[in-house]
Amino acid sequence: MCSCNSSNPEVPIKEEVVIPPPIKETVYDETGCLYTSYTNLVMAGYQGWFAAAGDDSGRGWYHYKGNCGFVPGCSSIDMWPDTTEYEKTYISPFKYSDNSDAYLYSPYDESSVDLHFKWMKDYGIDGVHMQRFVVEIHPSNPSGKRHFNKVLANALKAAKKYGRAISIMYDLSGSNAEKVAYIEQDWNEIVAQFKLYDNVENPTYLRHKGKPMLSIWGVGFNDNRQYTTADVDKLVTVLKGTTKKVSIMLGVPYYWRTLSIDTQNNPALHTLIKKADIIMPWAVGRYNSPSSYNADNVYQDRLWSEKNGVDYVPLIFPGFSWGNLKKDITKYNSIPRLKGDFLWKQVVGAKLAGAKSLYVAMFDEIDEGTAIYKVKRENEVPLNGNTGYKFIGIEEGLSSDYYLWLTGQAANWFHGQTGYGITKPVR
Repeated sequence: MCSCNSSNPEVPIKEEVVIPPPIKETVYDETGCLYTSYTNLVMAGYQGWFAAAGDDSGRGWYHYKGNCGFVPGCSSIDMWPDTTEYEKTYISPFKYSDNSDAYLYSPYDESSVDLHFKWMKDYGIDGVHMQRFVVEIHPSNPSGKRHFNKVLANALKAAKKYGRAISIMYDLSGSNAEKVAYIEQDWNEIVAQFKLYDNVENPTYLRHKGKPMLSIWGVGFNDNRQYTTADVDKLVTVLKGTTKKVSIMLGVPYYWRTLSIDTQNNPALHTLIKKADIIMPWAVGRYNSPSSYNADNVYQDRLWSEKNGVDYVPLIFPGFSWGNLKKDITKYNSIPRLKGDFLWKQVVGAKLAGAKSLYVAMFDEIDEGTAIYKVKRENEVPLNGNTGYKFIGIEEGLSSDYYLWLTGQAANWFHGQTGYGITKPVR
């Protein structure tokens, strides 16, 4: 049983596990919009930042390669995608133990993103928040903006095709005050270019409180960022404007409520949060095992948010690994997945704490080993040189789609389907 505050009303939990199919009725509102609220949705973050040598992006092995290149012994990814179902793949410099070539995909290709959204539908995951890294889409980086606009175009088309929720999330990592302010211009550009407010063109673009939603991730962290809470506050004020055309979700540090540990001790953060519509605390790496996860923190966060008129979405993640990204073999599987036990403990904790929605980190994050999409199993991955480096994989006895499936079970529960409880579902 998760550790919840004693003042939290007990939620009846059934031990039996009944696995219903991942079916959710499609209901559009009177304006033609399918997703009118984040409430009761389970959505993942979608990086989309990979590129392959030979695709049309011209970026080479972008985000696959490390600082030393993309060759055996040098890579930024810890997990290797299962490319069995991809229409288009690219031969990589890596090989399997039988000397056969290993292939990778590129989200610059429409067919690859289409497949990802098909998986979301197949497994009952509601959709994704498309990450839009400000340092990538800034005018100083034209190839980055071209890349992320193409991936976004692919994703919007696939979201409409498969009826999946989609929204934009700006990531402020590496930004300064000027780049934070630039978000207003970029948002206005993509709203016009992709007709984000058009319910015919984009009927699955996520609305919340009746308005198109955008997210801003990376406010309030105490890791010496080159922008301030005040910079983000100005941006939020401008984006909302007098007509309040958008709803805004803020990605904040895990200890935002107490202004401690990973958070600036600055009350202005709370002032800013009260101007937003939703907050999502960044939990990745803040606990590393089922026993160290504390659902009471989620419960207390929810109470504060409700008291202050802000919706609250907790983050869950399946595990963590960044041995290749950090060039440190001690960092492989630094937060073990435990065959889904770690992820399900967070699902249960969030549900018991009264959360109504989830943010899953991440759909396709293989750099830091949090991906839930199909990746190779641990006995199927390519070789990574002979100096101790390797690729990690899905645990023995599980299929490559296991974490898609388990996330889909969480979505079923948050959609109101019965039969779920403390015990992890059995496939």
